[in-house]
Amino acid sequence: MKNNKIKIDLFSLKTFILLSGLTISFLLYSFDSSSPKISKQDEWQSLFNGKDLQGWTPKFYHHETGENYANTFRVIDGVIQVNYDDYDSFDQRYGHLFYEQPFSSFHLKFEYRFTDQWMDDAPDYTYRNSGVMFHSQAPETILKEQDWPISVEYQMLADAEDGNPRPTGNMCSPGTEVYFKGEMDPRHCINSSSPTIPWDEWVEAELIVYGDSLVIHKVNGEKVLEYTQPQIGGGVANGYDPAIKVDGKMLKEGFIGLQAEGQGVEFKNIFIKPLD
Repeated sequence: MKNNKIKIDLFSLKTFILLSGLTISFLLYSFDSSSPKISKQDEWQSLFNGKDLQGWTPKFYHHETGENYANTFRVIDGVIQVNYDDYDSFDQRYGHLFYEQPFSSFHLKFEYRFTDQWMDDAPDYTYRNSGVMFHSQAPETILKEQDWPISVEYQMLADAEDGNPRPTGNMCSPGTEVYFKGEMDPRHCINSSSPTIPWDEWVEAELIVYGDSLVIHKVNGEKVLEYTQPQIGGGVANGYDPAIKVDGKMLKEGFIGLQAEGQGVEFKNIFIKPLD
């Protein structure tokens, strides 16, 4: 009897283990098949397909919205280039390439590096200087003779090899204002705490925006600047529709635009994650 009992117990144990394994497998399969697969990568939306400028709209000073003057913005080897090969002169053709969808609260990340192109007749301040605009007015509302979109800028700088520090990830404010350290800051640009970076080095940039409240700039994974309350106001932008520039209006959302202002630059790995 004891041997039979032991055999029955062993059989019961094996059966229990088998059935438990099947049950766990079934539950895992059921969860997998009925629930979305959420991973860190799935949370990010790519804004650039690596092949062409689908979903992006250019706007240049002196030109109508949608005209990509002299093929300035182009895709080469999987990157968006600001390229001046087809220019005779710059002639103040400040340009921006806008993504088709506005965003409010978001985490944007991208990589950039400068090239050795710089237009001699561009203003001196544009040397190894570019940026990414956000909370911008819609490209179709930018007038033909408007130089800068009303927006906030994540400014990118690189070493000018003159011995002077040039932090990147700064804030500039064409037609806008922000609060810095609790007070409205009258400066057009506020420098970050980042180091000076060589001009031809790929930089990982991040922009974290919570509507019209908090904005954080990061460079190579480190927070370098923080400010609050982006809003319309101030100067710098010219030629705009007065109905658009309502000083004091808080900027809760807007468009993202890559900048072209006489300096060659490349962008890649452009991802965004909407935030609650």
